[in-house]
Amino acid sequence: MMRTSRPPSSPPAGMLAPSTESSRTSPRPVDEQLFHQSTLTAARWTKVIGLLLITAIVSAVVCLQFGAAYIGLPQILHVFFQGVAGSGELDTTATILLHVRLPRVFLGFLIGCCLASVGVALQALLRNPLADPYLLGVSSGAALGVSVAILAGVGTTMLAASVLPMCGFLGSLAALLVIYRLAASYDRLPIHSLLLAGVILNAIFSALIMFVTSIMDPNRSFGMMIWLMGSLTAPTYPGLLVFSLYLVVGLTLLLRQVRVLNIMAFGEESARSLGIDTERTKKYIFLVSALMTGAVVSVSGMIGFIGMVVPHAVRLIFGADHRLLMPAAALVGGAFLMIADTFARTFVSPSELPVGIMTALAGGPFFIYLLVWRKDQMS
Repeated sequence: MMRTSRPPSSPPAGMLAPSTESSRTSPRPVDEQLFHQSTLTAARWTKVIGLLLITAIVSAVVCLQFGAAYIGLPQILHVFFQGVAGSGELDTTATILLHVRLPRVFLGFLIGCCLASVGVALQALLRNPLADPYLLGVSSGAALGVSVAILAGVGTTMLAASVLPMCGFLGSLAALLVIYRLAASYDRLPIHSLLLAGVILNAIFSALIMFVTSIMDPNRSFGMMIWLMGSLTAPTYPGLLVFSLYLVVGLTLLLRQVRVLNIMAFGEESARSLGIDTERTKKYIFLVSALMTGAVVSVSGMIGFIGMVVPHAVRLIFGADHRLLMPAAALVGGAFLMIADTFARTFVSPSELPVGIMTALAGGPFFIYLLVWRKDQMS
């Protein structure tokens, strides 16, 4: 509720300050609701992001301890100090920690960040809480692009680390173009049409992936099946660096659109009345989302439900302002996937479950909850 006794304090400059010019020229009540529904202060943003960042760091340290062999916190600190000092050869514990668990945990954090961020962007753009790269068939399209590239022998070349994400990008872009055309046919894409489009795309792409897998060498096809279920294999540091570039660039580009996403969430008509080029914005976000999804799938396979569960949960806790929602969802998504992967590699140790199974077990019931118990809010 707005107070009339004194004017509201001016929000800090930078990313947290709403446009006063836009608010003065706002012609519709929905726009006034957009700018005044809540006040996001710099102190609150810093407090929330700082708390989530500390939580992610603590989660990473905990995840480093668990695996086929337990490594205690004192051992972890000793290995890190030894590595910084550069003294002596690495023993077995240090090798496992620095060359297996640490890159894997870091990879899980990056992938979780990007899947959650893409979910936030697609949900705002389509104004649908079930918009998710996995459910929309975008992940399947990226997996098809990577599968065809591997069949052609790209996976055995020195350029695989940079070429495979681009192949995944082309596949995910093809899927998003279909969704874009469907969304363009409606002012707001109905939820059942969205889910039906996702089911159809997943079925088509999955059939094509199975065809590609069936004509592969049996040894390679088995590895392909494990990869398709979602797997975080420990990458090399050079490969992790190349992969990080794709995701950091994509995440940065999405974070630059948080103000526009705030406006787009209230509809294209309201956005256009405030001077937003909606068509250009949709193409831009779809392009960035396809790039990030393709890069993720090229490394980890199809990991589902993070892009749907995490944004929705964070939105319920911290609100729908994308200036806070986007970075908060990224941090929560990263921590969530690190923890899920730790369960996947320790639940049936020394064997290992695909992490996609763990995220599906967590996200499936939440999907049913959204679809059934909250259907009145999503229709």
